[in-house]
Amino acid sequence: MGLLPTTLAAAETNSPIQLTEMKGQTGIKFVHTDGSAGNRFIVETVASGLATFDYNNDGRIDILFLNGAPLPGTPVAKPAPRNALYRNDGGWKFTDVTEAAGLTDGAYHLGVCVGDYDNDGDSDLFLNNFGANLLYRNNGDGTFTDVTRAAGVAAGDQVGAGACFLDIDADGHLDLFVANYVQFTFPKHEISHMNGFPAYVGPLHYPSSANVLFHNNGDGTFTDVSVASGIAELRGAGMGVIAADLDNDGDTDIVVGNDLRPDFVLQNDGTGKFREVGAILGLAYDAFGNVQGSMGVECADWDNDGWLDVYITPYQRQLCTLFQNRRGAYFEDVARQTGAATGTYPHVKWGVGMIDLDNDAHRDLFIACGHLIDNVQQFDSTTRYNAPNIVLRNTGQGKFVNVSDQCGDGLKPELSSRGAVFDDLDNDGDLDGVILNSRSSPTVLRNDSTGNHHWLQVQLRGSKSNRDGIGARVTVRSGDLSQIDEVHSGRSYQSDFGKRLQFGLGRRSTVDEIQVRWIGGGVDTVRNVGVDQLVLIEEGRGLATPASRP
Repeated sequence: MGLLPTTLAAAETNSPIQLTEMKGQTGIKFVHTDGSAGNRFIVETVASGLATFDYNNDGRIDILFLNGAPLPGTPVAKPAPRNALYRNDGGWKFTDVTEAAGLTDGAYHLGVCVGDYDNDGDSDLFLNNFGANLLYRNNGDGTFTDVTRAAGVAAGDQVGAGACFLDIDADGHLDLFVANYVQFTFPKHEISHMNGFPAYVGPLHYPSSANVLFHNNGDGTFTDVSVASGIAELRGAGMGVIAADLDNDGDTDIVVGNDLRPDFVLQNDGTGKFREVGAILGLAYDAFGNVQGSMGVECADWDNDGWLDVYITPYQRQLCTLFQNRRGAYFEDVARQTGAATGTYPHVKWGVGMIDLDNDAHRDLFIACGHLIDNVQQFDSTTRYNAPNIVLRNTGQGKFVNVSDQCGDGLKPELSSRGAVFDDLDNDGDLDGVILNSRSSPTVLRNDSTGNHHWLQVQLRGSKSNRDGIGARVTVRSGDLSQIDEVHSGRSYQSDFGKRLQFGLGRRSTVDEIQVRWIGGGVDTVRNVGVDQLVLIEEGRGLATPASRP
């Protein structure tokens, strides 16, 4: 295993992708903590994710940063660490509304997913923690209520990981998949030494964990169906997750990235029962049959062939994997031949987005990097704790090129990144980025990409299916171009983003057709839609209206 040729990585000298760091301009003062005090508890290494979503339905995308909490031996700071919800006020100004929103719990937060589980028109939050998990119902007035116990989803005596809302049986209600990392307790705590230096142990030092699946009863409560669905019998070390229709059969499957254990592909039979087929489909291991230290998981159609592909970010001295979907029959790791792993070998990789940063109709890759061992440079000169993030531009010719050094000052910060999310924070038609950095402040990136390309954003509103349209398949056709995407809840590394679907169109100035295939089988088709706008498609009405935005 080795690095890809330098000539490929440096193939471009001027990238149309331009990202500008907005440090100091946004009003965001959040600083992440992993609760550490030198004891090197394994939970410290995996914190934390974040989410972008419109919590108050004002047309602007807000940001939720997850935070850790003091662990044994750590002095309790004043004020105590907590999550931070920042309201987007427009003009790249954000206001901390955490206290007003009621999100002031002191839990140790790891993963998050966003979804309207009660179909009342606003976005609710599930937080996957070290300790009891939390479900916050959005009250529709800018506040949230902790309904965890009433809903029956508190189970969380392990180290949490990613989570997803999805409709497993097409009944119109969002169910909840919760991944777990390892079974860790403080009495079982271990540390290791590398060349005499203290270091964190890996997941193989602790028992593997089972994931949990909750079925939404439609009355505000959930039932644990882990056993009945086939989920409970699987043991892994879950990290990033995503729910998507990998075999184009109209229901939602689940991909779980496992750390140093084979990755899972949970294939849905349409009734909410799952079969693990990761090895059968070729997604459990990399191209050489090696198990990976998988971290982040992303899913998109990178080559516009109508099938969703999977990208997974792993540990140091492992290359990222791009799993090409071969029409649902199997997946092939094509990272090396496509350049989708360029520059990824030395670093630990976490959050990831397979997103079209320059709106040229080809999805690029953003990879968040940073080691989990803070003193790694004392015994390993090939890597570093604070590392540069990576941007790989999709050329549209079956290749990616590394443009990290040519896409603006947004790639200059070197920190130890974890979660990464991408949404249009300034409503100008391109995807901006937010990176959560361990033990530091976040990186906020404004997209200033060039090229004058056209674009379309699509937002869904379900009626028979879930109101967010989570799991729906959207196809956009514009002349010679056909693109697909799905609405996800939970992706990247323990994070969530992208409820508004973004379609770059390049120079194409018209959209011939938008087709939406809803979970449950309904189809809406809209024709002759204008470009450079956000449109709202409502289930069963067969029309697209410009969505109001400030």
